[in-house]
Amino acid sequence: MKVKYKILIFLFLSFHFTFAQCAMCKASLEAGIKSGGIEAGGINNGILYLMFIPYLLIAAVGFFMYKHFKS
Repeated sequence: MKVKYKILIFLFLSFHFTFAQCAMCKASLEAGIKSGGIEAGGINNGILYLMFIPYLLIAAVGFFMYKHFKS
């Protein structure tokens, strides 16, 4: 049981270090960087922020279901 929690914690924390960009967004931002733009960091952080919300909701629902069925 403890191993599952460690894996979940690792997955939730490791997404912060990944680059969550689709192929078209990445190509567009790389072209912008070559021409002197700095938008890539902001776009990447925005994508990671949008990705975090569904995981947080799923974790909250799972936690409450676990607590409900445990009792």
